[in-house]
Amino acid sequence: MKKVITYGTYDLFHFGHQRLLERAKALGDYLIVGVTADGFDRARGKINVQQSLMERMEAVKATGIADEVIVEEYEGQKIDDIMRYGVDIFAIGSDWVGYFDYLKEYCQVVYLERTAGVSSSELRAEKRELKLGLVGETPFMNKIETESHYVNGVKIIGLCTSPSLSYGLSDALKTLPCITDDYDALLKEVDAVYILSTPHNHYPQIKKALELGKHVLCEPPIALEVNQWRELNVLAKKKGLILMDAIRTAYSTAYYRMLLLVKSGRIGTVMSVDSSCTSLRDNDLPNEELREKWNSICTWGPNAMLPIFQILGTTYSQKCITSHIEDESIMYDNFTKIAFVYPHAVASIKVGKGVKTEGELVISGTTGYIYVPAPWWKTEYFEIRREDPSQNKRYFYQLDGEGIRYELVSFLKAIESGKNYSYINDVVSEAFVKVVEDYYRKIDVISI
Repeated sequence: MKKVITYGTYDLFHFGHQRLLERAKALGDYLIVGVTADGFDRARGKINVQQSLMERMEAVKATGIADEVIVEEYEGQKIDDIMRYGVDIFAIGSDWVGYFDYLKEYCQVVYLERTAGVSSSELRAEKRELKLGLVGETPFMNKIETESHYVNGVKIIGLCTSPSLSYGLSDALKTLPCITDDYDALLKEVDAVYILSTPHNHYPQIKKALELGKHVLCEPPIALEVNQWRELNVLAKKKGLILMDAIRTAYSTAYYRMLLLVKSGRIGTVMSVDSSCTSLRDNDLPNEELREKWNSICTWGPNAMLPIFQILGTTYSQKCITSHIEDESIMYDNFTKIAFVYPHAVASIKVGKGVKTEGELVISGTTGYIYVPAPWWKTEYFEIRREDPSQNKRYFYQLDGEGIRYELVSFLKAIESGKNYSYINDVVSEAFVKVVEDYYRKIDVISI
């Protein structure tokens, strides 16, 4: 029996995919089809895949052409699969001519002509582009504009910002069709907004956007009061709109894989989670007033709390917020430490602007611990460490664009499907707001 193997993403399965599989099957008696996993696609730079792995595998199976469907998960797997399955022919589309010649050492390599005039990229491009507007006063918007070019279907067409920020904008942002300091004017031109304004502006800006039928991606905290957060959440659901927290860390492949390992029990029962996020830079904001509105707990708090709430949950039994508050009239803290007590675990965060500590994440369990080095919120690497160092294991995952492009893909996918694909659920989002609200109300707060 002559075995043939081929690989692909098979996103938005179409006639071209089917014709390629038919040609591959005709080369032998038994066809194995490898469907690339989401994480492997990301590592290869294919971040705009519209369907889940299961959806893509089911589409291939539904053709009845493949005798066996497998998952491709890592670099070098093709050689392993050829050896393991006793493959005679490796078949792939002609757009890869020459690239897989190295496999000729293991089997015959055949490059198949693709069906002209149809591709998944073209199908994605045919969808109407999401017109996105940026709102805020930070030069970080330059990075968002840059990363948006990696996402099919998203086009930044407008910017609402303070005139004082114009010096910090890239040429690309300066030449957008709509640049204004009038938020209402921007909302007339866009389908959705990415809000990076100071936290006190989040609630009114989000509410206005939702009332006008615009989707919202917002730097957390989404609001400064739980009642405001709940009002916005209800409004978004009532209007069928997407409201998502913008924490890029949640979309990092390394961070997500780390969560899966923790939840699968790889370090036993989790007893402690400790994270630190600090910076000596003052957010690169253009004036002192703006910098003061982004205090430590708003700038870094949600990031630092993210792994705690996603691992231990949000039903802690008590917390203690200890802050060095420089200006009590605006509750500006340059350093805050929060201790959380759970029924069977403890957790802590350290956040600071103008105070520096090691920005690491440590998750302690009964059979080992996970160490994520600084800056853990941009992680590409982490370790599972054991009592016996010979049992330690390291994990590496590529992180492109600080996770911004992955975040934009999830936002776009949520809008197109009507389902919220945020990696941060409503329970965690509300918990961020609850802690921040307690800080401003001086609940469980010790000032030093």
